[in-house]
Amino acid sequence: MAAAASPPGKRRRELDAEGLEAAGPEDKETTEAGIGNGTAASARFPFSGFRVKKVLRESARDKTLFLHGKVNEASADGNGEDAVVILEKTPFQVEQVAPLLMGSPELQLQFSNDIYSTYHMFPPRQLSDIKTTVVYPVTEKHLQKYLRQDLRLVRETGDDHRNITLPHLASQSLSIQWVYNILDKKAEADRIVFENPDPSDGFILIPDLKWNQQQLDDLYLIAICHRRGIRSLRDLTAEHLPLLRNILQEGQEAILQRYQVTADRLRVYLHYLPSYYHLHVHFTALGFEAPGSGVERAHLLADVIENLEHNPQHYQQRTLTFALRADEPLLQLLQEAQKS
Repeated sequence: MAAAASPPGKRRRELDAEGLEAAGPEDKETTEAGIGNGTAASARFPFSGFRVKKVLRESARDKTLFLHGKVNEASADGNGEDAVVILEKTPFQVEQVAPLLMGSPELQLQFSNDIYSTYHMFPPRQLSDIKTTVVYPVTEKHLQKYLRQDLRLVRETGDDHRNITLPHLASQSLSIQWVYNILDKKAEADRIVFENPDPSDGFILIPDLKWNQQQLDDLYLIAICHRRGIRSLRDLTAEHLPLLRNILQEGQEAILQRYQVTADRLRVYLHYLPSYYHLHVHFTALGFEAPGSGVERAHLLADVIENLEHNPQHYQQRTLTFALRADEPLLQLLQEAQKS
């Protein structure tokens, strides 16, 4: 087994829909895979202009804003193309903030009463960056995915999965080429934290897009298995136990070695439904309330391993509960099956 010790970089691709509280069976295709890996150089957007058409979603709690806009409207046909830009305020870094407070920061008083006062502070450029994710070009499927939607809980039996969910997925265009680009080291090779290269029981461990790698409070990495054809939790049997044990043990050891975060401070889990259909496992800081880590979606890897040890067909037989957006066609198909 080989570990890659290159310094963290950044990748430019669509926000992992693991960040959505409930994801439909959508694809996670990369936009121009392999571009912008691990560079801090000045850059430009891959389009000209951005005319805001709609605010798809905003969150004061998460400090995020999802915008749908028209770009390249000055092109020959004048119609332009659709793009999504996601803006997110980056977390504070104490080593940068402390010197600012010791100096004379630019302030505007908003409120003062006895010992309490509130200000607007205007930080210097190095403290005011905004993480910006570009999804371009986008389809209607992308726009619907990022649009805030009401959620509904649904229960899926093993028969439902075989007779409804799988045929529905087969009817969708679900590209995961960006996953294969990572596994084949055509993209993001410089960001690999650890790799077990075994083609059957190995995996690659890589930082998730949602983590800027500047602090450990929101640590977030993804283990992507080398073996192809394992789509989700539902496919797992006792045959996959060596792979799952490798991911759990070696992933925890790699994170301890690189980030000095012990196994008892990690949440290690799979999503069902996943946001893309190639088996992957999430490693997040235990104190971080990562999107998608709720009980209706997250399955602890240690529990998955134990369930398979007791019953190799556990996930083919068990009824699983998960959330879907109210407009997701799969929700209607499953609800109709339950009525019949």
